[in-house]
Parts: sequence; C-alpha cells; structure tokens
Amino acid sequence: MRNWKIAFAGTTVVVIVVIAFVVLRRGDSLIGGTAGAATPSPASFAMPVPVTEIVKKDIPVYLDYSARTESIRNIALQAKVPGFIRQQHVPDGTDVREGDLLYSIDPRDFQAALEQAKAQVQRDTAALDYARSNLERGSTLAKSGYLAKDTFDQRTSAAGQAEAALAMDRAALRTAELNLSYTEIRAPFAGRLGRNQAPVGALITVAGAPLNTLVQLDPIYITFNPSETDLIEIQRARAAGKIVADILLPGETQARHKGELTFIDNTIDRSTGTVVARATIRNADLSLLPGQFVRIRLPIRMEPDALMVPQTALGSSQLGKYVYIVGEGNKADQRLVLLGPTDGSLVAVLKGVSEGEHVISGNLQKIGPGAAIQPSLQ
Repeated sequence: MRNWKIAFAGTTVVVIVVIAFVVLRRGDSLIGGTAGAATPSPASFAMPVPVTEIVKKDIPVYLDYSARTESIRNIALQAKVPGFIRQQHVPDGTDVREGDLLYSIDPRDFQAALEQAKAQVQRDTAALDYARSNLERGSTLAKSGYLAKDTFDQRTSAAGQAEAALAMDRAALRTAELNLSYTEIRAPFAGRLGRNQAPVGALITVAGAPLNTLVQLDPIYITFNPSETDLIEIQRARAAGKIVADILLPGETQARHKGELTFIDNTIDRSTGTVVARATIRNADLSLLPGQFVRIRLPIRMEPDALMVPQTALGSSQLGKYVYIVGEGNKADQRLVLLGPTDGSLVAVLKGVSEGEHVISGNLQKIGPGAAIQPSLQ
C-alpha cells in the first residue's frame, strides 16, 4: 500500500512538470509570435493628420466695431389745438405710412369758428363792394365839381378800410381752416407708432403730454466709435471712394444688412480717444429697432499676396501663436507665427511660413514638435 502511494505521488509530479512546460512554451509563442508582430512599437507610430497647402491670396482688410442702431427721426406726437380725444385710428405699435390718420380731436368748436370766419368774409366782401361803388360815383362827381374834396377823401378812406378788413377776415379764415385740420393728427413720416398716452375722451392741451411717439425704422443709423488711430485709415479709404458697411446681428457670421458710412464727427472725445461715426442702412424688413446692439464691419483696403492658413491650424502657447508644418521625413515642425487679418475660415500669416508649405490643420492636440505624422492633403 505504501509503495502504491509513492508511485502515485511521483506520477502527479511528472504531470505537473509537463503541464508547466507546455504553458511556458505557449506563452513564449504568444509573446514573440504573430500577436506581438501585429502591435507596432510606439516609437515607430505615425499620427494621421490632415494638411493644407499654404497659398497666396488677395484679401480685404476690415475694421470691426461694436455699434448701436439709432433712429433717424423719433418724435413725440403733440396736439396743436386743445380738445377731447375723439378716436385713435390705428393700434399701438402699428407700422404706418406718411399721411396716415392717427388721432382725431373733437372738431365741433373749430368747425363753428370756421363757419364764423366764412361769414365774416362774406359780410366784409359786401361792404367792400359798396365802398368801391360809392368811391367810383364820388370820383365822377368830384371831377364835375358837385362833390366836396373832403367827402371824396372820406369815401376813398372807407374803401381802403373795407379792403383791409376783408384781408384780415381772409387771414382769420385760413387760421380757422388750419385749426380745424389740426384736429386730425397724421403721421409726418413712415414709421412705427409707440404706446398710446392719451385715451379716447381725454382732454389734451397744446403744452400738455404727448399723445404717442413715432419712430422711423427705414432707413436707420448705425452709430459706432472708432479710435483716432483707426480714423486715419478710415479717412484714407473714404477719400478713395464710398465705404460700404456690413452689419451683423448677434450670432450672425454673414451680413444681411449693408449700408454706407455717411458721417464722421468733427471732434474727438478727449476722455476716450474715439470719434462718433455712423452708417446709414436700409431696414426694409424692419428687423432692426433703435437701441439694438450690432457689429459693423468696414472694408478699408486690400491686402495683396497674403499667406493664408486655416484658423483650425492655429495653436497657442506661452510664446504665442504657432502652427505645425510638414517637415523633412514627415516630421511635425512647429513654427511661431505673426497673424494678420482673417477672411472667413482663413487667417493671414505675416511671418513664420512660406508659400507652398503644408500646414497641419487637425489633430494638433495629439502631436508635438518632431512627432512622426502621416499627412493627408485636404
């Protein structure tokens, strides 16, 4: 029995040794075989990157400013005659045309004054006719010696006084007609009505509160403040021809509104070193309101033969802006650059690159100076 146990233990040891030998052989095969060959060495890995060729291009140079919209005309609607508000003909906030009827004042008092003035004209017209006839008869009698000189002078004076009275009556008639017309308050220009401040039935006076406000929306001003340094370039560009302004609303990248630079103030603010300037633009869709924040962009000149790279190719470090150029042996060559104006998704590089070189425009965070790359021309 004891010999059997010894034989069994020996057999077990032999089996364990064989299994260990097989496992070690298979491990060597996995480490040094096909699986190991399929995994590249980190030192030999090349990062795939998109690249773009640097080209020369003539681009416009812009000056860009924050600006505010400003109405050309913004008036308070005042009554020129006192009375009770009879009717508001258009709702608050309505876009009206020039001449549209906005408010009516009770016209009865002014209609009565007009009829009185007309009657006065008729009365004094009759008086003038009589005075002229009397003068004509007196003139004939005076020539024949049957009328005294003093009596003739009296008839002449009466005719003159009748003419003056009729002239005064006609002036009063025109005043009465004007006062009656003032009971209709019409829009002096096309614009948008504001909030009503004189409800129907309210008694208004000539020097009282306004009835409403009217604001012109088309065209509209864009007011901004260029610095005195920029003013030199703006004046130079303005001397060469009119400056077309692009207006961009918040969130816009393409200008939907365009206008023209029409005004530069005659003094510079000493406290800020800026000058007030404005452009006039069409606002046919009435999408711009006075007081709104916008951006204005002025093209002032062309930059010839600018070296353009995508803005996505730019990196930033403590030393400044840089780009990666495809160097010899497909190595990433880092270049510090001096940037110029932008043109859409491209930016001009004034110093640091040359025409015909290829700039890396993607995967910048995955490479460093001297890194191996696999360039793919975009």
